[in-house]
Amino acid sequence: MIFGKKKKEPVHVQTAVSDGYRGGLCYIGGPGSTVCERRLYRSLREKIPVVDAAIGKLVRLTGTFSIRCDDEDLQKDINDFLKRVRVNGNQQGANSFLATYLDQLLTYGTAVGEVIPDRSGRRIAALYNASLEDVELAADKGPFDVDVMIRDPQGESHKVRYPELILCSTIMNQPGRVYGTSVLKGLPFVGDMLMKIFNAVGTNWDRVGNVRFAVSYKPGENDRSFTKERASQIAAEWSKAMRSREPRDFVTVGDVSIKVIGAENQIPDCEIPVRMLLQQIIAKLSIPPFLLGLSWSTTERMSVQQADILTSELDFYRGQLEGCIRKICDLYLRFRGSRADYSIHWDCVNLQDEVELAKARLYNARAERLETGSEGGSNEG
Repeated sequence: MIFGKKKKEPVHVQTAVSDGYRGGLCYIGGPGSTVCERRLYRSLREKIPVVDAAIGKLVRLTGTFSIRCDDEDLQKDINDFLKRVRVNGNQQGANSFLATYLDQLLTYGTAVGEVIPDRSGRRIAALYNASLEDVELAADKGPFDVDVMIRDPQGESHKVRYPELILCSTIMNQPGRVYGTSVLKGLPFVGDMLMKIFNAVGTNWDRVGNVRFAVSYKPGENDRSFTKERASQIAAEWSKAMRSREPRDFVTVGDVSIKVIGAENQIPDCEIPVRMLLQQIIAKLSIPPFLLGLSWSTTERMSVQQADILTSELDFYRGQLEGCIRKICDLYLRFRGSRADYSIHWDCVNLQDEVELAKARLYNARAERLETGSEGGSNEG
């Protein structure tokens, strides 16, 4: 028992490997969350800024929360705890923990964290975001009994010592699998095509911006015996002229022609294919394009509809986080010896939501007033 009176040894971070061990493909047993797949998703975020920006905005737009309960003193204490609790090595506040937690959840489909008690085992000292490279999920006893495993430096897997302190969430699970599905699933193919276009554009502009020249020398009938010497002299003088930081003239005699390599070709227009690929990315991540700085033609009504869809997405992600929040709060109350009821209150996404809610309340009040008036008139009649 963790909460008994018997003195226990201090609980350290269970989901961190002390010697920096990182497993290979055989380390993660889940077919939906392999090491290569996670590296692929990390690479996708690193190489395509739009993907990384979209996930970052989804995390930030999810917003903050507070706890409400009937006991005002307990409500104040638990909210103060959530604001001041230590997170990882250099962060503070449960919102910082949840931001990293949700970022991991969206990127890989699975997120693992841990509640760290203090040395006395009587209160929560910190929250820790575990790396998926250090843990694995196993459902050996059945589909409803998922264990979090950790591998020791000798390479053997074993269950964590205090599973009640582990926080684990998954999204969009495939049937029969314990690992979740990343929101980036399906994008590596699109991302690969987009990177090919970007690399081709960079190569073409490198050739156009840093112009290459073709210098041709055609010796005359009397110069054929000195062709090699003349060609070497022309090449040396041309190289000096090109390396000079100041403009220099190139003067020569004979039949010498200078042409720009590739001057006849044009860089293909990539706006349409890039836009088509970006549309696939935007559709997958369910975020309005104007939030990513993409100025596509759109009407005001369409923008409002896109904002409504984004709000629904954020509500879904908030619901995924509430299980993690409740486990943290339940542990905090257990350490205090309390069983008080509480509710999680999320802040509105922005002021526009407050305005829309106020308009909805106004319209409902007007409709109720008209209905009440019509019922009163019919009763008098």
